[in-house]
Amino acid sequence: MKEIENRRSIRKYKDQAVEQDKIQRILETAILAPSGSNTQPWNFIVVTSKKTKEKLAEADHNQLWMAKAPIMIVCVADINSRITDTTDIYLDELSPEFELKQIIRDTSIAIEHMVLQAEHLGLGTCWTAWFTQDEVRPILNIPNDKFVVCILTIGYADEKPTQRSRKSLDKIVRYEKW
Repeated sequence: MKEIENRRSIRKYKDQAVEQDKIQRILETAILAPSGSNTQPWNFIVVTSKKTKEKLAEADHNQLWMAKAPIMIVCVADINSRITDTTDIYLDELSPEFELKQIIRDTSIAIEHMVLQAEHLGLGTCWTAWFTQDEVRPILNIPNDKFVVCILTIGYADEKPTQRSRKSLDKIVRYEKW
């Protein structure tokens, strides 16, 4: 697929608004992603406020370029899809819950659907996650039993990065056993 071959991490965006119908299409694509036992643990917060984007960029290891993206989608995994009583659950990078791995996995699939749909629609994206839960959750009032998987920046690319090197198949593929 040309979208897979052409996709790059974009860190420079044009000062051009993204059409609402394109954002809607990207979000509709996310919900088509598969998830274990059809739990669909994902939630998405669309951010366009300049002030909020700046706060998110600061929380994401002070990557100020992020705030120049017209849209950010904060992608949140909800453990309530797998655990019924989350009263005492506090999720962070050190949480031991096995279900946390499952909801991160499933939400990541939905995020990649959005990335490829954005590429298909002529938009650039960058998946960022250089933050801690304690830094990012308060900005958007995200509850402690939710896990922010990434902040996805979206916009019209103002750069054309070249393809980075990839490992060859003979280095990463095995057949039948390790």
